[in-house]
Amino acid sequence: MTPDQIFARWVRAALIVFALMFGYFLAADLWMPLTPQSRVIHPVIRVAPQLSGQIVEVAITDNQHVRAGDLLFRIDPRPYRLALRDAQLKLEAAERDNAGYDASLAAAEAEVRAAQVQLNELAREHKRLETLLASRNVSQQLYEQTRSNYEAAQSGLASAKARAEQLRVERGLTDESNLRLRQARNDLEQAELNLSYAEIRAEIDGIVSNLQVKPGTYASAGSALAALVSDEADVIADFREKSLVHMALGETAAVVFDALPGRVFDARVMALDAGTSQGQLLPDGSLASPESSDRWVRDAQRQRIHLAVQDAPGLLEQLPSGSRATVQLYPVTGLAKLLGSLQIRLVSLMHYIY
Repeated sequence: MTPDQIFARWVRAALIVFALMFGYFLAADLWMPLTPQSRVIHPVIRVAPQLSGQIVEVAITDNQHVRAGDLLFRIDPRPYRLALRDAQLKLEAAERDNAGYDASLAAAEAEVRAAQVQLNELAREHKRLETLLASRNVSQQLYEQTRSNYEAAQSGLASAKARAEQLRVERGLTDESNLRLRQARNDLEQAELNLSYAEIRAEIDGIVSNLQVKPGTYASAGSALAALVSDEADVIADFREKSLVHMALGETAAVVFDALPGRVFDARVMALDAGTSQGQLLPDGSLASPESSDRWVRDAQRQRIHLAVQDAPGLLEQLPSGSRATVQLYPVTGLAKLLGSLQIRLVSLMHYIY
């Protein structure tokens, strides 16, 4: 066999191998998709105070594990204690004002009763003199004087009732309807709430990270002081859209973590994200900006799925957020699932190398 024939044979063999590999990758992308674009994600909470003040105590260290409710920092509480005392004094003043209104209201109601008695007496006197005047047994002057007194008594009664009603409105029928008292109680609750905010506590179980706070640091409301990485976690994986054609929620999968080479973990597909940032249009008043590209073959869009590891409870808690992983899906059973399991195990062994 001549060298040219040997070379031609190798070229044919290489072309056959290339065609077989090309066909395999096309089929694998549809019936046993795999992606290295996967990570372990822990929810991260920005630890920020709800009020401003000087930090007087830091109760934790960087990368310390904490439980929900544990004290993280303490802001100088003295200004907020003073505000609480001021609110308590205002509530006491409102209660004393209510007592004063009660006394004034009692006096006003007594005036109403006295005015009513006087009015009733003058009404009877006016009616009696009106009868006597008709028979000319009383002077016109006396009758008119009594009538004036009667009308004045009517005005006095109306004035007393108005004064009593004004005090009744200002006082309120009950403590719950008294405006000043409700405002004072609201201010007191706000002062108590602000004082409780002087202690910044963990909202969830997790690890404190990127701690940059020392006693004496001035904390501003809403400005993050550290990050709290939750113990809870899930695995996210980004697949090309066409690779998810046969995927269904709840189907089995396999995960290999870069931090644990050689080990394959069973997983299950839990959710598929509703979209990506490329599919979001902002209502900012701007016109649409269509994508433009001179490429004949564009980049494939990736969609994100979420997976839960099945056979290793507590595993994800041990892996830091952002840890790399490789995910293998099994959307089709039979030969495709067998080849997919071999494929992910080969990847797990390759993690010893890279």
